Amino acid sequence: MTEHAHTDTDTDTDTHTHSHHYPVTGPPAGEEFWNGRYGESDRIWSGEPNAMLVREVSGLAPGRALDLGCGEGGDAVWLARHGWTVTGTDISGVALGRAAEHAADAGLADRISFARHDLTESFPEGEFDLVSACFLHNYGDFPRDAVLRTAAAAVAPGGTLLVVGHAGWAPWQEEREEAHFPTPEEVLAQLEPVTAGWEVLRAEETERVQAQPDGTPGTRTDNVVRVRRPA
Repeated sequence: MTEHAHTDTDTDTDTHTHSHHYPVTGPPAGEEFWNGRYGESDRIWSGEPNAMLVREVSGLAPGRALDLGCGEGGDAVWLARHGWTVTGTDISGVALGRAAEHAADAGLADRISFARHDLTESFPEGEFDLVSACFLHNYGDFPRDAVLRTAAAAVAPGGTLLVVGHAGWAPWQEEREEAHFPTPEEVLAQLEPVTAGWEVLRAEETERVQAQPDGTPGTRTDNVVRVRRPA
């Protein structure tokens, strides 16, 4: 469908435009695809945390966190730096290697564990006080709604699920495939079998600044959903 989970910030170093060699239908892009994607450069993302994660999580008491699609570890490192014990997962072993290096360089390797998971096939065990799915998209027919329901089921009583995703293509992405970007309301409906009775803390569109391929600032719209499981 769209892009892989990642740390997508104001200083994002990624400039790809969803060109047509990316699979749009068929099985979701797997480990080989994503290892190749990360192998295109020494670093894909900025290394900084997602701004929406920082906004939504800063007021929470730290506990156990699960970062789905952790990429090169920007979010995981930020969470660990702020007191969380973090499990980071990604389908790409290349990405996980870079994430582990980032954690070690930050002196936080003892607070973060990384594990490879294809979320269509396996999922980390245990319950978490925070489950974060920031830009958890994938090329091909990725069952994002089912993965998010599994993510919700991993939230501990009193814990939080944060889902951030693109609301559509960025204005500068000229090669636009046909794709559906769920609205916040659609995400809530997809989660409903698991999250019935949970408190909806945020469900809205939000704009942010992201660097365009030529390096100039651009504005794009994302969706954010934050729900809390009853204690």
